[in-house]
Amino acid sequence: MSEPSILPTGLDALEARLRQDLAWLELPAKSWVPPRMANGKAVVDVVIIGGGMAGLVASGMLKRLGVANHVVLDKAPAGQEGPWITFARMRTLRSPKQLTGPAMGLPALTFRAYYEARYGIEAWAALDRAPREIWMDYLIWYRRVLELPVRNNISVDAILPRDDGMLDLICEQDGRTETIVARHVVLATGRDGLGGPYVPPIADGIERKFWAHTADEIDFAALKNKRVGVIGAGASAMDNAATALEAGAGRLDMFVRRKELPRINKFTGIGSQGVVHGFVGLPDEWKWRFLDYTMGQQTPPPRPSVLRVSAFAQAHLHLGSPVTSLEKHGDHIVVVTPKGRYPLDFLIFGTGFRIDVINRSELAAVAPSIRLWRDRFPVPADMQNNELQASPDLGEAFEFLEKEPGACPALSKIHCFNFAATLRHGKLTGDIPAVSEGADRLARGIVKALFVEDRERHFADLQAFDTPELNGDEWVDSETLADDCPTNCATPSERTLI
Repeated sequence: MSEPSILPTGLDALEARLRQDLAWLELPAKSWVPPRMANGKAVVDVVIIGGGMAGLVASGMLKRLGVANHVVLDKAPAGQEGPWITFARMRTLRSPKQLTGPAMGLPALTFRAYYEARYGIEAWAALDRAPREIWMDYLIWYRRVLELPVRNNISVDAILPRDDGMLDLICEQDGRTETIVARHVVLATGRDGLGGPYVPPIADGIERKFWAHTADEIDFAALKNKRVGVIGAGASAMDNAATALEAGAGRLDMFVRRKELPRINKFTGIGSQGVVHGFVGLPDEWKWRFLDYTMGQQTPPPRPSVLRVSAFAQAHLHLGSPVTSLEKHGDHIVVVTPKGRYPLDFLIFGTGFRIDVINRSELAAVAPSIRLWRDRFPVPADMQNNELQASPDLGEAFEFLEKEPGACPALSKIHCFNFAATLRHGKLTGDIPAVSEGADRLARGIVKALFVEDRERHFADLQAFDTPELNGDEWVDSETLADDCPTNCATPSERTLI
């Protein structure tokens, strides 16, 4: 009797199914982009800057569509890309667990498939939301199982236009500088990808040892028994407050400008495929209206994050308390609000991020030429919004547009696949719900641009193609057969029928 076959289980079984699904769909597509050389070195068709979720799904989509000659660059060590195990301090993701995220329409590539393969169906049923560490594990698996071309510990210090229409990327790795020549560049750089953390001017003149932004590395262990303040009441502010309390902070004061915490997540409430695919088609004034209203209402922090903070008796919430100034007093600082003065040992700014393309050093060579919404959109008097005005005006494939036509054509090769694209394309570039749809739009746009640019080469290949489909002996022309036949083979009328 033959030995029973041993069927793969867990992740092995899931990966086998994924391979089968890809084979049935004939994915990834064969490589079709003609190779290029520049100054004796190979050109990379697409460089993706950022190896977090958005960068990985962008890479997956390009590979799927046959753009094999691309690379993903990330300055973080492998396994630490994105915010999930660095400055993200929530216990779980804020998105519902069942969202398909970067799966690109492949069931075996979803987080649910991964989680059930590792922990079982019952564990999935009991799960509320994805723990952020396990989400990071999922992204590491995603990168491995799709064999995505990611390079770690490498930074991009400058993106420079070339005379031949391509781009030089000046990169640094392990103290060595290298130049990568690319045809297209994708900025998959997350929430702060076209700006940086926002800290209000009240911090000017206050030593950094007294404060940090939620996006900074923070030594929470050093805050044990300390008086800690947090400005803001968004999700990140709450998560940092909770982390400080769990590390043993002696007192925590949270200062909120509003008179009550926002309670309703407006944009999530209208989430649908209509928004995903239809937002981009709205007239400009309606795009502005949607986002200005949403930003004005603000997004509430998740209920679990608030309960995580309010569970501590030493946590104090101050509503209607904008911070008007900071004062240095010897070994501590004092926060001043309309309601009082609060001595603190350390202050955390949960004040979000801002879009500020001019301050992105890697874009210094092209930033002055990037067209922003404020350069061409007449802002309604009752909807003034500095962040929206600073948003880049993008094309169909997330590419930058020129402020003055012809001043910097290379901008059409740089694609803004990060938060700053929201006003043009909707929420497709950073949030989990529609990131696959965003990557599909990006990749298809790049594919179109590559093919159009290489049209002469593709036409030459068309003309040169000479592999016969027929050998010429499959069927004989009837008239030729009749002409070759002896006289008595057929009557004239019969030959007519032949």
